[in-house]
Amino acid sequence: MSALQELWTQLCDAGGFDLALISRLSPDAAARKIFTPGAFGGIRLRHFHRTEVSYRVAGQWESGAAWFADQSKKTRQNYRRGIKALEETGEVRFRLLAPDEPLQPVLERLAALKRKWLTERMRESDLFEEGVPVLAALVDALARAGVLHIFVLECNGVMVAVSINFVQHDVMMAFVTTFDPDFARASPGVILLMDYVQWSIDHGLSMVDFLCGAESFKHKFSTQAVTLESVIGTRTAQGALASLADRVLQTVRQMRERSSAPPKGRDTPPPAEAALD
Repeated sequence: MSALQELWTQLCDAGGFDLALISRLSPDAAARKIFTPGAFGGIRLRHFHRTEVSYRVAGQWESGAAWFADQSKKTRQNYRRGIKALEETGEVRFRLLAPDEPLQPVLERLAALKRKWLTERMRESDLFEEGVPVLAALVDALARAGVLHIFVLECNGVMVAVSINFVQHDVMMAFVTTFDPDFARASPGVILLMDYVQWSIDHGLSMVDFLCGAESFKHKFSTQAVTLESVIGTRTAQGALASLADRVLQTVRQMRERSSAPPKGRDTPPPAEAALD
């Protein structure tokens, strides 16, 4: 905590920015002691309207197999069908990378799959661009801290799904995950997720945290949903102006939502009735 406080103070003193937005603050995050509005040190922060949801798997299962058995019949069947579909190509293996295993080939494969996925959906992310060292630096920091866990699902020796995770306070956190869209019919990403959830339970971890993102597969497997909050602070006149503009936009959006809401005392008609209006 003291290191984070010192870093935050140094950033604020150094300047070079107009506005600071700290997002994805978990309710139990130690950083809240620093970033809570009104806290001393650094620029003054206030609550920001942006929130996200963190989906988590937590429960009292005796083993990973018990968690698997607790899933719906359809989910278990889909898992087995996916494994069978992959086995048509070759041997299927789930494993945790060894600490001394070279990371570069795994990161290159993960980045290539992510770029392919992003291109298909007309999205971009600097984190996975060729030649950009950020992902490798983040993974290296996790490895040096001794918390890195990289799980892979291989089919005939080829990685068809990868999940870069880390463990903190007995919680498995899913940082970056992806799969090969050429094997999408088998849902290798879901298979890998179910495998590392079982691994986590078998190794005594109390929770699997999918971190931010409201993807449907996270909601499907979660047993908890936690709201992640944000705080914002301005340092310059330009930052204050940008913050004011955002507040005005939020006010206009809220007014539009209220004006489009049905009058009190009248229930919103179901879709079939609405279509007839």
